[in-house]
Amino acid sequence: MESEEKKVQRRALLKALTAIPASVLVPLSSAGGTERAPFAAPDSSPPPAETTYTRKVLDEHEWKTVCILSDLIIPADERTGSATQAGVPEFIDAWLELRRGDLLAEIRGGLTWLDMECNRLFNRAFADCSETQQKQILDRIAFPAKAVPRDTNAVAFFSHLRDLVVSGFLSSKMGVKDLPYLGNTMVADWEGCPPEVLAKLGL
Repeated sequence: MESEEKKVQRRALLKALTAIPASVLVPLSSAGGTERAPFAAPDSSPPPAETTYTRKVLDEHEWKTVCILSDLIIPADERTGSATQAGVPEFIDAWLELRRGDLLAEIRGGLTWLDMECNRLFNRAFADCSETQQKQILDRIAFPAKAVPRDTNAVAFFSHLRDLVVSGFLSSKMGVKDLPYLGNTMVADWEGCPPEVLAKLGL
């Protein structure tokens, strides 16, 4: 996490990501109680909103840590909710169940590293640290170009976790609504490309 003057605003990041085709996002059906966006797996049928999500692979401590990390990556703002409010931890847990093996081991290893490093520096687990302390640790691994060699594995972990958080948010109903994305919208009649757009394109 950089200083406030250097921090890239979430809105700018998400706006840039609208250029990514939906097909490259992680395709996952609803993760127990959180509806995914229209371009999620077509056979997804979200359970009622009051359904409690049952964790698949993350234990209670891992879950708590992933929730904190998700909201540090995509916090709530004046326009929309946070990553956890969009169901991102459920998305990550369900995705890790499908992709067991190296990815799950890497995520678990990264969560363990966070706890070990926080215990070394602050005498407490990452989830129990203050937000300032948490960001101090993440500053070391959030920017690969600035990371020292001994943090290489932690950098890879955080990059993969951040990818999962962003994919989960962008494939949620909250995330799609948060973006200026006009696809997946039914129209009664197609009237062609607006004249002003054609003119701008020189057509």
